[in-house]
Amino acid sequence: MNIKNNIPIIAIDGPTASGKGTVAFSLAKILGWSILDSGAIYRSLAFFIIQNSISYTDINAILSLLKTLKFSFHSNNIHVNSLDITEKIRNEDVGKLASIISENRIIRDSLLNIQRSCIQEPGLIADGRDMGTVVFPFASLKIFLTANIDIRVERRYKQLITSKVSVNISNLRSAIIDRDLRDTQRVVSPLIPAYDAHILDSSYLTNDETVSVILDLWKNRHY
Repeated sequence: MNIKNNIPIIAIDGPTASGKGTVAFSLAKILGWSILDSGAIYRSLAFFIIQNSISYTDINAILSLLKTLKFSFHSNNIHVNSLDITEKIRNEDVGKLASIISENRIIRDSLLNIQRSCIQEPGLIADGRDMGTVVFPFASLKIFLTANIDIRVERRYKQLITSKVSVNISNLRSAIIDRDLRDTQRVVSPLIPAYDAHILDSSYLTNDETVSVILDLWKNRHY
């Protein structure tokens, strides 16, 4: 099934604010599996690039920085070098830089083994943009989760407000559209559904309904 003793993997890809992070967390909790939020890894790297005043064009400096960072997930939070930085990476400046550095093949390749090292018993829920196409092409089940732009803007706006991040909704909409363009048009690992992915539109589904659909797909896949 995969490179680590046939440990099952559910790969969930999709654009910004499609709901994949919340769905992935819910699935991991229900199944008792580990979780990988690959976007949080890119955002964390972007956060430390900013903190260390490194130019996004200085790839050697970024790779040197990356060697000093140890990523781990605890529940729905990301820790780097044992520090919880979850709230610090949820702003649009960090997200924009994360998108920019994600276009670099050297950086993506350097993060590949870090992401694959998250595979562990009894299973892994992997959430990102190229989980089913590049990182885990051998995943047991692949989901491409999407939603219309108005719904996604509303979701991200509520998330940021809840996190007490000040944001203009018009600027947020433009940022999400720009991010979609960068993600889908980049040469390296573009955001596309895997050929064998189940495409699921969550626009008018609750999180529980979306999770239920995926669990049914999982059960039908294996039983």
